[in-house]
Amino acid sequence: MENRDKKKVLIVGAYACAYSLARKFAEQGAQVFVAPGSDAMKEFATVVDIRKDNELLDFVLENAIDLTVVAGDSGKSDIATLFQENNQPVFCPTRYSSGICQSKVIGKKFMHRYNIPCPKFGVFEKASFAISYLENSNYPVVIKTDHHQRKGVSVCNNIASAKTIVDNLFALGEKRVLIEDYIWGHEFSFYVITDGYHAIPLGCVATYKYELEGNGGMLSSGMGAFSDNYRVSNRIKERIMQEIITPALNALEKEQKPYSGILGADLVIDDNENLYTIEFNQFLKSPDAQVILELLDDNIYNLFEACAIGSFADDYDKIEMKDENAIACVLCSGEKPVTIEGLENLDENTKVSHFNTKKSEEGYKTGGGQTLVLTRRARVLSKAVRDLYDEISVINYDGKKYRRDIGTIL
Repeated sequence: MENRDKKKVLIVGAYACAYSLARKFAEQGAQVFVAPGSDAMKEFATVVDIRKDNELLDFVLENAIDLTVVAGDSGKSDIATLFQENNQPVFCPTRYSSGICQSKVIGKKFMHRYNIPCPKFGVFEKASFAISYLENSNYPVVIKTDHHQRKGVSVCNNIASAKTIVDNLFALGEKRVLIEDYIWGHEFSFYVITDGYHAIPLGCVATYKYELEGNGGMLSSGMGAFSDNYRVSNRIKERIMQEIITPALNALEKEQKPYSGILGADLVIDDNENLYTIEFNQFLKSPDAQVILELLDDNIYNLFEACAIGSFADDYDKIEMKDENAIACVLCSGEKPVTIEGLENLDENTKVSHFNTKKSEEGYKTGGGQTLVLTRRARVLSKAVRDLYDEISVINYDGKKYRRDIGTIL
């Protein structure tokens, strides 16, 4: 006879964030299913190759799934509305409420409309107008596509490079280009859990977006992170809630688009403690997800379910987190698949999350680009940093690349 005391959870996702989330649910006793999942997730979850929203709903109904969680950006999909219309608990925002996360232009215009602090920006649909704006700008500037992805972001130090980027983007068919001032200061991410009306901080993360040490090279979706971020005081966190998070949630409610799920904000604080909102994010990003989940000391099922069924405001006034520090580093690889060695030799306290590895007879093989995330936790950040890099040295494969300065404030 089936044990229904064990909650059934469906995670929608395929990469490192979904991997870490599914493992967290499994560690806390849930029966976990992941769609579409990955080879590595089969170690602790049942992987089902489902990619269409209506097929996900059919699976949930047929298998008596208790809670569905969308791990990451849902894109044009609207799983939340579909599941809510069929009375199925789901933890993610609707497509309409997450528009501020899906589109950089929508997000920036939303910030401007509701006086949420952000850099000065302009949105352009023609290259000539964008270049005219650049001719009167202070440098550096940041040029972005409308898509919510780091590969569409360029930092330009002079007008010549900025013009080249703008011309190339429009030549490649971009419909809208966003240009904003570059803000000098400390970059970090701030996350809350919310039911659309009540929000509680989940974590403040120091982020490392550039591919090379010292913030060199190209921007990426993330090369490393640590939490809690000691550069951001409790007073600043209170300001973030008052000046950014609460106004954003109130505005979405006013527009009849209440946001339920995890809302993230990429922020910069300058030397004068001015806050700037760079963009909003739907759910946790890797490697932020790894450090926050490593520190989460609450029951994740109860937490997410409370938002999904509407009891969050009554059930929670704080989220229990471990009084420790967690740090994560992303390991990248070349395009040619090669076997990863050393995974079996890692310390039991090291958490490994997989992006796109494939299982073979020789073991896991790389999939190109972001490959693994290694995470460590300790009472003191410096010890977590030493332990992390000791463990990274255990992993070996041709083409291994990673930043060696995660844990330092730049």
